[in-house]
This record gives sequence, structure tokens and C-alpha cells, in this order.
Amino acid sequence: MALDVATVAEQMLQASKGVFAGRWPKVKAYAESEFKKLAETLAMIEKLRLTGQITEEEAALQLQIQKNATRSVLLTLKGLGLLAVEEAINAALSVVKKAVNTAVGFSII
Repeated sequence: MALDVATVAEQMLQASKGVFAGRWPKVKAYAESEFKKLAETLAMIEKLRLTGQITEEEAALQLQIQKNATRSVLLTLKGLGLLAVEEAINAALSVVKKAVNTAVGFSII
């Protein structure tokens, strides 16, 4: 099952929207960009994992790198704290957890 980047990104974006609540107008453009990158990374991990080009450990490291990048970008926005950003990333990943884990063949999220 190939992950659809647009669908995964939209699901993650919608899940994070509730966490950002009143700050959404300020966060929206950044969140759209960052969750698209995160979805692209998940699709890349899927492809590389299924073709045997990376191990589970390497796949997990790739995901961690992108999560760190997403966290860093969102933390540059004034008024966003680490807890809110972490909660948004966790909410975003939780809505795609089952699909991603199934697609890569192991529990990466």
C-alpha cells in the first residue's frame, strides 16, 4: 500500500489544527509546509524500506530527523511553546499511525 502524500499531509494538518486553536492563522502556512515535508519523508521511508534499502533503525532515524526539523520550524513562531508543538506533532502522527505502520511493515510511529 503506497502512502498518498497529499492525504497523509492533510490528515496530519487537520489533527494539528485543534492543538494550535487560536494561533491557527499564524501557524497555518508553516504547518502546511512542515506536515507536507513530514508526509513526504514517511512516503520515502516506505519506499526505501519496502525495497530493502534501509533498515528499521535507519527508517526510525529518518523519521526522527524530520520530526526534529518540524519541531524546530514551529518553535520559531512567537508564542508557541515546546509542549504545544510536541502535542501538535503527536496528534498529527497519531492520525496516520496505523496507515504508516502498515505501509512500512513495522511500528515506526
